[in-house]
Amino acid sequence: MAQAIQLTAPNGLSYSQPTGLFINNTFVPSTSGKTLKSINPYDESPITEVASATADDVDLAVTAAREAFTSVEWRGLTPSERGLLLLRLADLCEKHEEILATIDAWDNGKPYEQALGEDISEVISVFRYYGGWADKIHGSTIDTGEAKLAYTRREPVGVCGQMIPWNYPVMMAAWKLGPALACGNTVVLKAAEQTPLGVLYLANLIKEAGFPKGVVNIVNGLGSEAGAAIAGHPGIDKIAFTGSTNTGREVMRAAAANLKAITLETGGKSPLLVFEDANLDQAVKWSHVGIMSNMGQICTATSRIYVQDTIYDTFIKQFKQYTIDNSKVGNPFDSSTNHGPQVSKAQRDRILSYIQTTKDEGAELVLGGGGEDTAAEKKGYFVKPTIFSNISQTLTAVREEVFGPFVVIQSFSTEKDAIAKANDTQYGLGAAVFTENITRGHRVAAAIQAGMVWINSSQDSHFAIPFGGVKQSGIGRELGEYALSAYTQVKAVHVNLGTWL
Repeated sequence: MAQAIQLTAPNGLSYSQPTGLFINNTFVPSTSGKTLKSINPYDESPITEVASATADDVDLAVTAAREAFTSVEWRGLTPSERGLLLLRLADLCEKHEEILATIDAWDNGKPYEQALGEDISEVISVFRYYGGWADKIHGSTIDTGEAKLAYTRREPVGVCGQMIPWNYPVMMAAWKLGPALACGNTVVLKAAEQTPLGVLYLANLIKEAGFPKGVVNIVNGLGSEAGAAIAGHPGIDKIAFTGSTNTGREVMRAAAANLKAITLETGGKSPLLVFEDANLDQAVKWSHVGIMSNMGQICTATSRIYVQDTIYDTFIKQFKQYTIDNSKVGNPFDSSTNHGPQVSKAQRDRILSYIQTTKDEGAELVLGGGGEDTAAEKKGYFVKPTIFSNISQTLTAVREEVFGPFVVIQSFSTEKDAIAKANDTQYGLGAAVFTENITRGHRVAAAIQAGMVWINSSQDSHFAIPFGGVKQSGIGRELGEYALSAYTQVKAVHVNLGTWL
């Protein structure tokens, strides 16, 4: 199989798509000859095949990363020089932003305008942000008296295994690569098997930016094969994983073999609370954004909405109409589309099964409730925006993460009732609170068990602000200064300045 092929995307853009594994700054075939098929979720047509890594390929990538970690070409760089490499990478991503956005829209199914204006824009910002941090990572001196000088060094962890999800392919790669490289680590990264193309194009830009060979290695493959090999590899010092809670548990078990450092960002079932004093128009708008953006395929999606009983019926009526008016389902490359297909047939079918279960359990269907053939020849992995009301806390769709354009709405009577329902979950990633009473907003934000709380918005994120969850939504934080601590280890140095014991 050729290690790069010329492709023409549905929007007419032609580019060279790498198809090999990226090891030591070179695209190479899998040692087994195995491949992954990339499918366009809009019309179910094949895009291309890429190499699929086995454990042997992961071993080659880890060896390359280990050699690079101790090489003069990488360890010999000053922190400022590492930062300049990240800044060059950001500039190259900006130069190639239309190609990167096109690949994500084609491979993932998300609207092109969103991929360009949100996802790739964030990729550029994240690399620039961590480029600026590279020469600002330092230890401190600790005064213990005149007889001793004590100081700390913040050193890179080593070889980092990183596994990213399919919902934001290139953006999630940037979230993980940025802090790891700024701190001086080397990386073996695996994309989700559903969306392997964008990170391979990014690999070309990493090489062009001037990163030495072996610093970043990309090994697409199945989670059960390449992912498992990364999680359990004794030559990897740290794991960073974003994905489902069930897979996160498996990654954590495998990582225990050599006590790897670990960062997990896993599932969510985020609540959104609307109090009777909220600005209802804003609450409706953000509730829609919170669950329907990216076709509901967001770990922090506010998929449980709780509305105070005094405004419950009014909210549902307005929310339904807003969703109807602001959901243009269709071709991701149509500029008017804001709701594309789900990423795969398996994901679409999973969502549809949850919809059927919710119907069977007696919830009231307000809107949607099924698939939709939108693409040419009635193909495509589409799910209509779906709303259920009159639910109970015991419903399957209240307890389990659906990961689709699917929301359940329930009423509450008091603030205490709202907080209890919001916290009645194994997850704790995000939460939203809508109220014009600022005291209540802060009080409820403090009481909700979540890593992130939005007051009068939903899904708000920024590269300088920590991102992560509590309970079974993960361990550790990404983004901001906080991410740097996940990619460094602290060494204490004691210097005896006296002549006595």
